[in-house]
Amino acid sequence: MKDIDKDTLSEALARNTLDDIPTPKSDAKEIIGLVKSSGRVTGYQLSDGSTVSKQDGVEMAKDGDIKGVGIAHRKDTEYLKSLPDGSENNNLNNLPSVSG
Repeated sequence: MKDIDKDTLSEALARNTLDDIPTPKSDAKEIIGLVKSSGRVTGYQLSDGSTVSKQDGVEMAKDGDIKGVGIAHRKDTEYLKSLPDGSENNNLNNLPSVSG
């Protein structure tokens, strides 16, 4: 039996929880901050300084305008999750909160 690297398995399992992993365009932006209200994510701050709502962020990611994220859902709500890349620093949960 082939040995499977723990990190590789963990990354594969994390990717398996995503509904979609859009292909980003060459000029896609990154998420650099989370807009929160009462502790819940309501939007995203992008690398160009703009902020977008959670739903607009999902649509932008689907269109390839945001990189490093995949689409997941909870009940009827879609949201963005970081793509596993072995670094905790760029996970959405570790990004700073910003005001919208």
